[in-house]
Amino acid sequence: MNQSDHQQNMAKDDDDEQKKMMHREIERQRRQEMTTLCASLRSLLPLEYIKGKRAVSEHMNGAVSYIKDLQKRIEELRVNRDELKKLLDPISFEETSSSSAPPASAVVRPCLDGFEVVVSAGIGVQALRLSRVLELLLEEGLDVISCVSTKVDGGFIHIIQTEVIGDLTILDTSALQQKLNEEI
Repeated sequence: MNQSDHQQNMAKDDDDEQKKMMHREIERQRRQEMTTLCASLRSLLPLEYIKGKRAVSEHMNGAVSYIKDLQKRIEELRVNRDELKKLLDPISFEETSSSSAPPASAVVRPCLDGFEVVVSAGIGVQALRLSRVLELLLEEGLDVISCVSTKVDGGFIHIIQTEVIGDLTILDTSALQQKLNEEI
């Protein structure tokens, strides 16, 4: 082997060695990046998905399980949302309120320091505006102490406890009841 061939072999060996070193450095950086990304993924997982697991592959399986559980939960929430939207749909309100809702009415009864007002009303577009009833009671000189609403047979029953601000004797319960029924 002559000197020229020997120099070429040495240059080739140096070139190969440089390529190997560059490949090692790239591979080392890739492993470091993978380690950082795996640690980041692990930090995002709830404890029940990584508890006791040490291998990266187990963490990956935990992440897959977590994502599948989240997707299932999203689908359940989507179904619940769609069911709620159906309940809030004005067309279904009209159907519900026209078919099974009791007729709207108000009853005023005296109680300890004021009156108890029981209002039954349907739901939907033609439903009672409870805020208007409460305004009317305030206009009549009554303080609203509590208001409890219950859904019953396609409608609502509102029980409103009031207290008289002024003189209890000057309030005409039948006139108040009539006003409320007209408002309803």
